[in-house]
Amino acid sequence: MQGSLIRVALMVLAFAPLVGQASEPAADKVPEYELDSSWPRLPLPNQWALGLINGIHVDANNHLWMFHSPELVPNYARGAAQVPPTGKCCVPAPAIIEFDEQGNVLRAWGGPEQAKGYDWPSAGHGLYVDYKGNIWIGGSQTRVGSDGSPPDGMYLKFDPNGKLLLQIGGRGPSKGSLDPTQLSGAAAVDVDPETNEAFIADGYGNHRVIVFDADTGKFKRQWGAYGKPPTDEKLPRYDGGPTLPKQFNLVHCIRIAKDGLVYVCDRLNNRMQVFRKDGTFVTEYVYEPHTQGSGSVGNVSLWPDAQQTFMVMNDPGNFQTVLLRRADGKVLSRFGHFGTWAGEYHRNHQMEFDLKGNIYTSEDHRVQRLKIVNGVTP
Repeated sequence: MQGSLIRVALMVLAFAPLVGQASEPAADKVPEYELDSSWPRLPLPNQWALGLINGIHVDANNHLWMFHSPELVPNYARGAAQVPPTGKCCVPAPAIIEFDEQGNVLRAWGGPEQAKGYDWPSAGHGLYVDYKGNIWIGGSQTRVGSDGSPPDGMYLKFDPNGKLLLQIGGRGPSKGSLDPTQLSGAAAVDVDPETNEAFIADGYGNHRVIVFDADTGKFKRQWGAYGKPPTDEKLPRYDGGPTLPKQFNLVHCIRIAKDGLVYVCDRLNNRMQVFRKDGTFVTEYVYEPHTQGSGSVGNVSLWPDAQQTFMVMNDPGNFQTVLLRRADGKVLSRFGHFGTWAGEYHRNHQMEFDLKGNIYTSEDHRVQRLKIVNGVTP
């Protein structure tokens, strides 16, 4: 990085046509970002190495929580974990890690070998810190793995130190998108502080949003695309045309705004659908409709001002960060490019604002932080 912060993916080209246009109100001046090479503090402690990054979220202390798969640290990076050691590097890190704003590790716990009396996900997916500080994780595997591992039909809730508080569902295959007892490849969760309800994006295997009491796990309600009952009808992938699918195809994120709107990422249909908390459909936004591969709508995070003016959206199929105006879903800027150099994206999976408007991005084996450089702050 040659002693300086690297501009992310030709940021000047990405932003110059957008910021300061006369047609845009002043309130729509959007933040500009560059890579913060100081985060996290490296190397990680204890010779730790990371597997696939399954989920990230920023808590009320502005700390980043990360969920990765220790079992997916490659064999060539496990030398220090062998008995006897076969090299200086490395040891798989615990599955859940908390970082402070400076990138220091504060605590870490979890992983399949530590799961006693509950089901650890076969293919971990999603991490969320609720308004009480509890940690939620799920799993995306929908069939028996090549190693014999079972499908993920559960979501787990822990206290910040790793004590299990709740398991919703369990290991095993889907029982269908209308069954209230079993999930299937649930990708994400958000917990509503007003009702203490957990809204789960049950979307790798099933095709729905499903809601439970966040303390007891009691089923409350569920819905599919457009607020209709979910179905398991086999539908072709969206082709980018004017006729939009009537069913979700990989419900990959869910986020509840302060005004009660619920944002749902329908990843392989390249759209975001918006609902009220009772499942009433409000509107939808389609982005880069002809994108195939990983799709164009991976996850969204809400800008931390009172109105939650902006959203950041991860576009995994095009390897980009997308800044949106929440009021109407309008794209305000795009930046990013495929690659493995610092500031580029390789299998970008999630993007999250922190409490100051900076952005964390997760990929295979790393999280990067992008900091604001033009003074637009919450």
